[in-house]
Amino acid sequence: MRYTLLLVPVMLATLAGCSKVNPVEVLEPLDVTTGWFDAGIMADGKNKLVPTVSLKLRNKAAEPITGVQIMAVFRRVGEQEMWGEHYGWAVRRDALAPGAATSNIVLRSQLGYTGEQPRIQILQHNAFIDAKVEVFLKKGSQVWAKLGDFPIERQLLTQE
Repeated sequence: MRYTLLLVPVMLATLAGCSKVNPVEVLEPLDVTTGWFDAGIMADGKNKLVPTVSLKLRNKAAEPITGVQIMAVFRRVGEQEMWGEHYGWAVRRDALAPGAATSNIVLRSQLGYTGEQPRIQILQHNAFIDAKVEVFLKKGSQVWAKLGDFPIERQLLTQE
């Protein structure tokens, strides 16, 4: 009987931590920056630029939040096909306190543009097609929910 009474608080605490918090409703994007990251020179000697988004997430809920995954899906404007993706953690096991923000989260596609010309000229090339990124969040086994979509600015990003 004593063991059963001891397990009740533990079970209640576990269930409280498994609440169905929608991370899109409680995490607000801050300091969103998009652009084309200089991925360096490829083996064939060409410069490579990849679409990138960086952002922070602020917890606007009254409770801390943990275990939130983030996914970025990149597409070229006017196309439905995915043009790269990036998965990661927005908030790991360490709780993000109410009002607190994550450190900068950088998500970039593996695919991009290559060219022999200088990087800035790649962005100005007449065959260049702009891109956009859709950012999704999920907690636990929930389905991915869209946080937002952002155009990839035609600017060169050279720092992580």
